[in-house]
Amino acid sequence: MTDPAASSLVLVTGPEEFLVERAVSGVVASARAAEPDLEVIRLEPSTYEAGALQMHASPSLFGGVKAIVVTGVHEAPEEMQADLLTLVATPDPDLLLVVAHGGGMRGKKVLDTMKKSGARVIDCPAVKTDRDKTDFVMKEFAAAHRKITSEGVRALVEAVGKDLRELASACSQLVSDTEGTVDDAVVDTYHGGKVEATGFRVADATVAGQAGEALRLLRHAIASGVDPVPIVAVIASQLRQLVKVGSAGRGSSAQLAKSLGMAPWQVDKARRAVGHWSADGLAVAVQAIAAADHEVKGGGRDPVYAVERAILTIARARAAS
Repeated sequence: MTDPAASSLVLVTGPEEFLVERAVSGVVASARAAEPDLEVIRLEPSTYEAGALQMHASPSLFGGVKAIVVTGVHEAPEEMQADLLTLVATPDPDLLLVVAHGGGMRGKKVLDTMKKSGARVIDCPAVKTDRDKTDFVMKEFAAAHRKITSEGVRALVEAVGKDLRELASACSQLVSDTEGTVDDAVVDTYHGGKVEATGFRVADATVAGQAGEALRLLRHAIASGVDPVPIVAVIASQLRQLVKVGSAGRGSSAQLAKSLGMAPWQVDKARRAVGHWSADGLAVAVQAIAAADHEVKGGGRDPVYAVERAILTIARARAAS
């Protein structure tokens, strides 16, 4: 660590907890690879006592390099912030200071000071939209030097995209357990039984006007213990995408995806489907799924019947378009 400003200060920022944890672990692992005897001290705001940073940062009698990891600085008490500012002002080449900040104004002075001191900054932005998740999956496979088809990405995001940590784990599993290019068939083998995947199958059949198949899939899902609420949510989401894409006008899939907060494959999928719908048909479908949403959340007597009725109404609306 010859340049204190550049190599001994690392700032990890952003609200995506999983990415923050991964970034911090990566920094520590790299430091430990260079210094096998690296001592790692972890400090959190909830248990911090004034002066603890300086105490841990003081040189050891036996020498060696230390790493201090400070997490949750966006919740740090004044004492921790003051101690961090003191430590950053006099960087020690034998001390690696890794600071994680989840966003907000608290602790901002620490962030600004570290940046001015030349800290290495690792951004961990929120991964919320399906477009974000699609990009995440593609980067995971690229980093592993593996290929995944756009259909494979779609299937994986639909099956396990609710939680980023689970999505990362699914990517890792597919990379380690399979060979060659990963497509939707491979993903379905590993994750086709997930609740989310089941919901998407019901929604796909419903939007396509395949009432019989949609009802069959729905009844199988219910018999397997799937709650009607997420199924209705997925159907509603797909109908909203049809409305968005149908009114968005022309443009490439990538351009529309960016402006609509969707993934390119979602735009392509919606474009293929929306041609079979009229504006009046979509209006009827949206009203039907809104009514079902109300009923499955306590507004009706029979949630399953509410979903079945919505599926039949939507299928008829498509047929009449």
